Amino acid sequence: MTTPDNTPDPAQNCPDDSRSAQRFNRRNCTPRGKLHCFNWLDDIPGGAADSDLVEVQFKNTRKGFFRNSLHLPLAIGDIVAVEAAPGHDIGEVTLTGRLVDLQIRKAGVKQDTEMRRVLRKAKPADLSRFEEAKAKENDTMIRARKIAEDLKLNMKIGDVEYQGDGNKAIFYYIADERVDFRHLIKVLAEAFKVRIEMKQIGARQEAGRIGGIGPCGRPLCCASWMTNFVSVGTAAARFQDISLNPQKLAGQCAKLKCCLNFEVDSYVEALKRMPPKEARLETADSTYYTFKYDVFKREITYSTDKSVAANLVTISADRAFEVIALNKDGEEPLSLLPDGEEKTDSGKQYNDILGQDNINRFDSKKKKKRKPKSKAKAQPDNGPQPEEKKEPVAETPQKNDKPERSEKPRQQRKPQRGERRQRPSSPDSSEKKTE
Repeated sequence: MTTPDNTPDPAQNCPDDSRSAQRFNRRNCTPRGKLHCFNWLDDIPGGAADSDLVEVQFKNTRKGFFRNSLHLPLAIGDIVAVEAAPGHDIGEVTLTGRLVDLQIRKAGVKQDTEMRRVLRKAKPADLSRFEEAKAKENDTMIRARKIAEDLKLNMKIGDVEYQGDGNKAIFYYIADERVDFRHLIKVLAEAFKVRIEMKQIGARQEAGRIGGIGPCGRPLCCASWMTNFVSVGTAAARFQDISLNPQKLAGQCAKLKCCLNFEVDSYVEALKRMPPKEARLETADSTYYTFKYDVFKREITYSTDKSVAANLVTISADRAFEVIALNKDGEEPLSLLPDGEEKTDSGKQYNDILGQDNINRFDSKKKKKRKPKSKAKAQPDNGPQPEEKKEPVAETPQKNDKPERSEKPRQQRKPQRGERRQRPSSPDSSEKKTE
């Protein structure tokens, strides 16, 4: 029997015969990748009979160890009902046999701790009740956040997990400071009528629960394969010569990225074979200070100035140790380079033809193109040339030309009050004045 994608049906391989249990677990009876423990004693006869302990996984990364006192035939992927306080819980078997003892030792569980029992394989009634309790988790989380906000508690409730029988709820929260949630537990117990348990988780654990894509383009390490979180410090970035930019060093959890610790050991071992950064090299011409390192090539670039790149010289680590030994003996070599080797300028391997790497490319203003002036053609002195006939061109009024005034008779201004009217002089009176 196969699924639509031509893969074997996982329900056919599960040892539990109940169809409800098959619908509950459709993962081919294997746990998640980050919580998977390969049972390398699976094909050894009698491996499972040597120990009656089993490992059971619940929601998220919560696991527990239980004793199979009834000697039930359990296999990886079985859904079982285990003993809880109070009631029972529903989980999935992830490991059986002698490897469980090694996992208990790895988890740091004391040997004299009393183990709870596996009650039975999950029945359809148990699974249906568990599904009903699981369906209330999202609404419970939203209501709990509102209650914590009304109580003005500086905390964030990230997730809620109900027990298999619905009698208990675990609230996972994040808080930077210590929070007194005794009153909150009373309010939550009255609101949801269940037993309340509070568990604090870190920002990295919440990011691993939520998941996402990192800046490298791959799924988050805390969501795919990491199970324990080690503290990360800025010293890891300094060893690897990474700029201390908080925006680039922080992950989606707003903490330093866990991947800063992945290669720091290699850098620490490589730096042991390099000269110290504080060492200065004395030569006959000047004093050189460390400018930058290339750890894996074992090359150091020195500058004649502590803070500015001036007269840069790149030498190997062995040559740097030789110069340091000469300086201790009171000798100064002629140059940092070995004898017979001259400083070569490698030149630029990359030419920015388009100028797109220049940071000042937008600062320069574009020059306006000037229109070419029409130059008068110089006429030769070889006698008069025939005049070219010019076609009549209609003159277009220029914008700056003022329109011509119309020759209409000018209207006389009406006299205002208090002004005397001047009578128009008659032609006879003008003749008399001339006489």
